[in-house]
Amino acid sequence: MLHITLRQLKVFESVARHLSFSRAAEELFLTQPAVSLQIKQLEEAVALPLFEQMGKRIYLTEAGQELYHYSRSIAQLLADMELALDELKGLDRGKLNISVVSTANYFTPHLLAKFCQRYHGVTVSLNVSNREAVLKQLADNLTDLAIMGQPPDGLDIVSESFMENPLVIIAPPAHPLCGQRQIPVKQLEQEVFLVREVGSGTRSAMERFFSEQEINVARGMEADTTEAIKQAVQAGMGLGIMSLHTIELELAAHRLEVLDVQGFPIMRHWYVVHRKNKRFSQVVKTFKDFLLKEASSLVA
Repeated sequence: MLHITLRQLKVFESVARHLSFSRAAEELFLTQPAVSLQIKQLEEAVALPLFEQMGKRIYLTEAGQELYHYSRSIAQLLADMELALDELKGLDRGKLNISVVSTANYFTPHLLAKFCQRYHGVTVSLNVSNREAVLKQLADNLTDLAIMGQPPDGLDIVSESFMENPLVIIAPPAHPLCGQRQIPVKQLEQEVFLVREVGSGTRSAMERFFSEQEINVARGMEADTTEAIKQAVQAGMGLGIMSLHTIELELAAHRLEVLDVQGFPIMRHWYVVHRKNKRFSQVVKTFKDFLLKEASSLVA
């Protein structure tokens, strides 16, 4: 009989999923030497190497691939067990695991705070990532719910709109277009636009809008965070397009202005997304209903 522990399997599953000791250590809040020790002890227990290194990258061996398959199944069984116990606890001591794209993090904590004020015993795990990382968490069944502005195609998921997400054009207050009314879209061809990374929902919406309008705009800096775009626009590097929900503080402080451009705002929506046939605890069910029924009025 193999003498291996659940802790060793959990560490192995994380390393195998990321193919990185350092990322596993970060995810599990362990030091890298501690992760390495757990893997070493596991390899001694199974008497087979689980990883091989080629250059700076690690790969699963044949034994590692077999163990990864079973470790994922065991992890899912443990999650199901925890879910069943949470259901018995009801809303008094339940756990909510949620992933959001970075732009949604400007309002999600506010909603979570309202929810937790109502249900004091709920424990929340909030993961904030870019869209690509959130989609991977959904695909790997690592989150109960996700919040994003552009649901994916092709994944076996359910997505429901719970709030409008207006996209606006932002500029520094000293920009010549500030204060003008009904600016023709064609005039934007004279401007430089700062854009999010490839795969971003905001960037996709921007590119789709300009393509439909047959507008060719110059692109300046590309950044993978909303904050980077906002700071660059304030510095005068160009214009930006982003969710109105992300710029409340800058508008109040008069560090950014919303331009009155024909065709804007681009009206999109925020979606709550989860795997199809995902088994929900009472807490997750209640939070999803809370988003669908109350989020729009609370954020407004």
